[in-house]
Parts: sequence; C-alpha cells; structure tokens
Amino acid sequence: MLQTKNISASYRETVVLEEVSFQVEEGEFLGIIGPNGAGKTTLLKIMTGVKSPLTGEVMLDGKDMRSLSRKQIAQIMAVVPQSSFIPPLFTVEDVVMMGRYPHQRSRFTITKEDNEVVKDVIQKIGITLFGSRFINELSGGERQEVIIARALAQKPKVLMLDEPTASLDIKHQMKILGLVKMLVKEDGITAIMVIHDLNLAARFCQRLILLHNCKIHSHGKPEDVLTSQNLKEVYEVDAEVNYNTSIDSLQIVVKE
Repeated sequence: MLQTKNISASYRETVVLEEVSFQVEEGEFLGIIGPNGAGKTTLLKIMTGVKSPLTGEVMLDGKDMRSLSRKQIAQIMAVVPQSSFIPPLFTVEDVVMMGRYPHQRSRFTITKEDNEVVKDVIQKIGITLFGSRFINELSGGERQEVIIARALAQKPKVLMLDEPTASLDIKHQMKILGLVKMLVKEDGITAIMVIHDLNLAARFCQRLILLHNCKIHSHGKPEDVLTSQNLKEVYEVDAEVNYNTSIDSLQIVVKE
C-alpha cells in the first residue's frame, strides 16, 4: 500500500534520514518510534508529500507519489496531525464535511453522498451527541475524535497519524488508538503512526520501525523491536521488558 525506497533527507546541511526503505501492507497498523531528533516527523512529512526527499521515492498504492496531484493523494491518504487550527465558529459537522473536499467537483457543492458519508462517519466514531456543537466547545480528546472523523470522511485507504494521543488523558488515549485499531481490523484501512509512548506502541501496533542515527535501527513485531538491548542502544536507558497478561501486551519499565 505504501513503500519508501532509499529515502534520504536533510535540513540545510544536517542529514536527518539516510537510505530509509520499508513497505507497509494493506490493512496493517505500523508504528514509527525513536528518540527526539531521530527523523520520525520528517519521514512522515515525506510519506505524505509535504516534504521532498534528497534522494529516493515514495510509492503510494502502486504509484510514484510525485506523479499524483494533492487532490489525488488526498483521495488515497488522510492525515491526522498532532494539532490542527480550526476556526472556532465551525460546527463538528462542518469540520467533518471538510474531509469530503477531495471528492467534490466544486468546493461549494455538497451532494447527497457527502451528507451520507459525514453522517455515517460521525456515527461510527461515536460523536453524534456533539455533532452540532462548535469545535471550540470541545475538549482536546473530543477535538481529536473530530479530526479523525474528518480524515475518514475522505474515504482513505491509508491513515497517517502524527502523535495522535499527545497531550490527551489516559481515557482518550485508549479510545483514539482503540478506534484506529478497529478501523484497521474491520475496514481494512492501513494505518501508519508516529508515537513516542512505547507501551502504547507495543499494545496497539502490529509492527514497529525504530529510527536511530538517521537510519532504521530495527523493525518487526513489537517483541522483536522493543528489547532491553535496543532500548539501551537507542534511548540510552536501562529498561525491563515484560509481558503483561492482563493487557495481553508487552510492558516497558525504565529503571532508575
């Protein structure tokens, strides 16, 4: 569904990615992890077409992304940013309707299909109760649910998420990531997420890519990537990695 081939990138003279290659299969939930400055956000920008790489290419649904217009990309891929400015006087329904833009012939024409998609998405995400409220009346967690609903209104094959649970409380962290996991499992959406929280990455992602020193340090299933040795090499911490049966997932505890 998405493939990077020999991606290198820099900001002025500072190289931040070097020869990064991997592919993401349809219906997979991939997590991209690594310390600050590892190049996670830069990689996400390249995969979404926001930033051009120094070398390499990104293949999206079998096509070179450089050959696609922004509107064509938006018909395949939707992005959930860390933060998104939305004018306060837009209602939740207004914001979700913005996601229909890639499929509209005219910017000011809303079809019956658009209305049906928005209604279905709002119901699926579980935000029907505040669909008519203004966006500035919502909590941070509720706003993030609306942003995900807007992305789903695009009817994407690929969902890109940049730290979707940053600054959210535990309840909304679990709800947001549980929602993404459900979309992957039930709707076959491919999800790619940049995330700092290693325990959440282990719990929700099927596969992880660990970036370090501009390159992929390791990749594979969470149990293959989140090892004490890898955490020591990349994050420079001593950590215990155990399996917690009560949550059916790895659990990482950093020692003092």
